[in-house]
Amino acid sequence: MAYPQQPQPRYGHCDSYFVESHDDGVYAARAEARERVRAIARMQQRAIAEDLSRQTADEYQEDIMDHMEYMESQTIPDVNSIDIQTEIQWFMRPYLLDFLVEAHAAFQLLPETLFLAVNLLDRYCSRRVVYKRHYQLVGCAALLIAAKYGDKKDRVPTVRELKSMCCSLYDDEMFTQMEWHVLQTLNWIVGHPTVDAFLQIALSEGRYDAEVEHMSLYIAEIALFHKEFVSTRPSVIARSSLALARCILSRNQTTVSEWAGSYDPQTVVSLSNHLYQPSQVLSRKYASMHLSNVSTTVDDFLQHQAQIARRATAPPTPPTTVALEDSKPTMDGYGPQTPQKTHYGAAVMQHGCLTPPITPENEQFGHGNGSMVKSQAVPPAYPTTPTPDHPSNLHHTQYYHNSYLQPQPQY
Repeated sequence: MAYPQQPQPRYGHCDSYFVESHDDGVYAARAEARERVRAIARMQQRAIAEDLSRQTADEYQEDIMDHMEYMESQTIPDVNSIDIQTEIQWFMRPYLLDFLVEAHAAFQLLPETLFLAVNLLDRYCSRRVVYKRHYQLVGCAALLIAAKYGDKKDRVPTVRELKSMCCSLYDDEMFTQMEWHVLQTLNWIVGHPTVDAFLQIALSEGRYDAEVEHMSLYIAEIALFHKEFVSTRPSVIARSSLALARCILSRNQTTVSEWAGSYDPQTVVSLSNHLYQPSQVLSRKYASMHLSNVSTTVDDFLQHQAQIARRATAPPTPPTTVALEDSKPTMDGYGPQTPQKTHYGAAVMQHGCLTPPITPENEQFGHGNGSMVKSQAVPPAYPTTPTPDHPSNLHHTQYYHNSYLQPQPQY
């Protein structure tokens, strides 16, 4: 009996059900081409969206500015209310701000988050009595709210991280309760046009300069540490810090628009007076390369200005042949010269310079009966932040890390 022959396999014998195809390279090339086309399409869509957003922003720019200026007037803290706090004092504020600056840098948050957190802190202290032991807790809650409001979601600090930075001084539930209490106190009005928001608007009207932006932010963050700028409008601080930054960096003061080119001269002078002793934490932060080393640039600028001032105020050497009665005090520099008293006799000549009569230290001669009276101390140009007589009684160790107890500059 003959059996039928089995049909031969079409593709030959195979020991496995998985056969390697020789067309994988073609399919991979086609997939890569499709992905490239999709990426180009996404870039084009993003460019179109940015263009439409820019056109819409230009159309509504005036309305946006009006709303921002209205909101900044509604969300400014009250300095007088903070003054009547029973436990927290102004000299404690720089220590807390140092902590917030370091936490802000550690979590790599946006610049506007720091300004918003400080604003929430000051607004809460304007409405509620804050105890010393809870001051840092309020600052952490303000930073947490500000990060949730406008920062990237993956960079928002967790309660566990904040608790670790506070050396486990507060429980997890205390952070949640304080966060809720701050929001309730502020009637859930978190939105506040920060200095960074106004600064970005002013910078967008000219050619972008990273060094000018970093310098302006450095000056604006210095202003956070001082009482006199707490109630100053963010728009005024933004434009004044931008003008001062351009002056330090020898940039031209652009006047593209009337709003961006206008600034308060008095605020510029006040900001410049506080550049000499910035916070050490803030100075280290802006000494990095990605922030253009602006703190080092400011130090070099101040040293150069001090040298110019010393040369300008140095008294000139008058000729030795000039008679005493013909010589008059001059004002070549900004500093006042020592007046020559006419009731003295011949003055002594030393090294070609007129030697003024010796005036007792810290005293001056009266004009009435010739008696000597104590001179009054000249008041400072700006009010200084009060400092404690005995810092050891402040118990900062209850709510600050040991590194913040190092000697800090007075603000």
